[in-house]
Amino acid sequence: MNAILTGQAATADYVAQHLNRRASGSRVGQVTLPSDFYTDSDLLQYELQAIFDKEWICIGREGEVAEIGDYFTTQVLNEPLILLRDEQGDVQVLSNVCRHRCMKVASGSGKKARGFSCPYHAWSYNLKGDLVSAPRMKEDGFKMGKHSLAKVNSEIWQGFVYVNLDGKAAPLAPRLAGLDSLLGNYHTDEMLHYFAEEDVWECNWKALVENFMEGYHLNYVHPETLRPVTPTSGAKKLPDGEGYTAYAANYNQGYEAKRFGHADLTDEEANRSTLFCVYPSHIASQSPHLLVYMTIQPLAADRLKIRWGMSIRDDAMRGKDMDDLVALWKQVNGEDKFKLEGLQETYRSRHAEPGPLAPDDLEGTIKDFHRYLARQLCA
Repeated sequence: MNAILTGQAATADYVAQHLNRRASGSRVGQVTLPSDFYTDSDLLQYELQAIFDKEWICIGREGEVAEIGDYFTTQVLNEPLILLRDEQGDVQVLSNVCRHRCMKVASGSGKKARGFSCPYHAWSYNLKGDLVSAPRMKEDGFKMGKHSLAKVNSEIWQGFVYVNLDGKAAPLAPRLAGLDSLLGNYHTDEMLHYFAEEDVWECNWKALVENFMEGYHLNYVHPETLRPVTPTSGAKKLPDGEGYTAYAANYNQGYEAKRFGHADLTDEEANRSTLFCVYPSHIASQSPHLLVYMTIQPLAADRLKIRWGMSIRDDAMRGKDMDDLVALWKQVNGEDKFKLEGLQETYRSRHAEPGPLAPDDLEGTIKDFHRYLARQLCA
């Protein structure tokens, strides 16, 4: 029976009741989370405060702002952000909030911008966020240098850009040293940006992380798209670490990946896709020639926003074949979206009780993810 959560204290007690033993316990016998973890608004608020406000959250690829003045805007929780490349060629993340009356100073995306001008009262900022113009502000004591756009704590790892909203998180990279080893021969950081777009799904954010990170569903949800390439029988759990989990989707016998892969790849790496999750909500599939990634942000207990994109190994891949791959992955995403939105409805059933998770090669990554949630939410 679904519990009714009321208030932060009750939520904390409920979370501890169901997660405490997962934080460092064995994976053996681990079961799925109670359905409230996917439907309850109070629990989502608890997650936002304990995880999303404090952790490193991926917002995109640095290749999306390849040239000086390139930028795009996004939002994490209640924070509007600008990801840009400044005059020195450095990637920056700035607050997209004017220092005058709090209007957004930028929208959408752009190329070769010289700065940003607030559409409300025309306060203007350069690419460093410095205020360079404030019309008619002649009051004694007004100093332009005191009103720059706020800089947001950011870090680049393997070509991905992450932000930390409260500015207190320890550096991200040390937590991902083991994942660097798994990805090293793919040279993920050198992949070339090709495509990105945003979408909204009517499901819980954790359900999408779990779905992307297990190979159990591949044969059944993707019979014509993924099963011919990465069948469920080829799923193999990979080592996990403090900040990540991973599994290998080995290719079907007879399938050969396009040979744009890096020369450093071993035969094993060249014949699989390496899927990983950087906690809490960055998921990706790295194959020899293609990187497909999603960044997930909760909007409500039953609603999320994704930014998903594709990067390629070599410029020679651009053209019709890549357009076909984009169309294929849109179909794959559509198949997952349909299933997860249906799942969201049944989570509210009185019969939606925890069930056993499959062996590690199939759902061990979900067990890792739940152990991460336990560490963060029960701290």
